[in-house]
Amino acid sequence: MELEERLVDIELRITGQEDLIDTLNRTVYEQQKKIDELAALCTAFARQIKDMRDTMTERGPANEKPPHY
Repeated sequence: MELEERLVDIELRITGQEDLIDTLNRTVYEQQKKIDELAALCTAFARQIKDMRDTMTERGPANEKPPHY
């Protein structure tokens, strides 16, 4: 293999690797955005469940008057 052919081969490999790295970076970025969205949803759901639990304990059977009152 001639020196020029080797250089062309190396340049092609580097170009392919740069494209792959760009693709992987975009994939990681999109996945991180999705993880952030899901974490926000989990936080919101946990807050909603806590609020519902607090509401249920405030109005639960222990705090209700018996039917004969």
